[in-house]
Amino acid sequence: MKEDPIVSVIIPHYLGDVLSECLKFIYKRTIGIPFEVIVADDQPYDDGSLGRATAAYSSVRVVKTGGGKGMGAGCNRGLEAARGRYAMLLNNDVEVSEDWLRPLVETLERDERVAACQPKVLSMQDRSQFDYGGAAGGMMDYLGYTFCLGRILETVEADFGQYDESREIFWAIGGALFVRMDCVHEVGLMDEAFQMHMEEIDWCWRLQLAGYRIVSTPAAIVYHYGGWTLEADSWKKAYYNHRNQMVMILKNLSVERLFWTFPARVCVEIGGMVVTALRGDWKHPLASLGGLFWIVTHPFNILTRRKVSQAARTVTDTVVARRMYRGSIAFQYFLKGVRAATELLLQNGR
Repeated sequence: MKEDPIVSVIIPHYLGDVLSECLKFIYKRTIGIPFEVIVADDQPYDDGSLGRATAAYSSVRVVKTGGGKGMGAGCNRGLEAARGRYAMLLNNDVEVSEDWLRPLVETLERDERVAACQPKVLSMQDRSQFDYGGAAGGMMDYLGYTFCLGRILETVEADFGQYDESREIFWAIGGALFVRMDCVHEVGLMDEAFQMHMEEIDWCWRLQLAGYRIVSTPAAIVYHYGGWTLEADSWKKAYYNHRNQMVMILKNLSVERLFWTFPARVCVEIGGMVVTALRGDWKHPLASLGGLFWIVTHPFNILTRRKVSQAARTVTDTVVARRMYRGSIAFQYFLKGVRAATELLLQNGR
């Protein structure tokens, strides 16, 4: 774009011509908002997809990650190059809706204490359903288990407008995360050591430790294909999810809260291993066990990363905890049969 951009759209790219499709909709459906597009080239090898995309859209800027570094590295290299007041971190396998950026910009311009927001994310395969990864906004319970407005564990809801009111959330999906660049400069970039999964949630937690808020913006909609990098049921995905959720707790909670929260989380992990193993599912117990083993054997790695998170802190855990679900989603899901986030919000009086 010839004007100075208000928004830098940052797209980490791994492989595939999904990138060209993504760019087609961005350029066609972004109205009245000066923007730039930065593609972070994370290809482990050149499959030609990036060359085809940049040939079709010559204004795209390309930054290199070194290949195969993961989403966090791609986002960070793009953020380092961004010239906009705001940045939109976007997966390469999404389709944006008409005039999608305007509601996101308006959300952050209304309240300077809102650091980031997320559009409604629907499934590309079935547009009446929420996307598994981000849905209408990310949430977390007291033990660090994540869920979404529109998805609890493996149950994904249909979208019938139940989350169409903007509300405070705990995290925004990294594949559609709109963030204020001033806040990025204040708290720092994503933690690339996560490799994949949870880096954006950890980042949103750090933004909240710095006194900022995260909200949903359902007036903006994107459609996500999902599972392009790792299959939803892969062991590797399960391992990173278990490991990185526990690392997040160790990084971001105060020492006082860690004394009871982390042992409780480990007990739930062990209970989950036993239950799933008895059902004949060995993938998740082994993934959870692998995550625990990594944590036990990497204490200095975690301590170093914890210092970065705690350096951003300006508020107590009590403030941040108000945005968490006051209970256990595992208990609600497996023992009480709760399948919709609306029920959990009612329990929290929200």
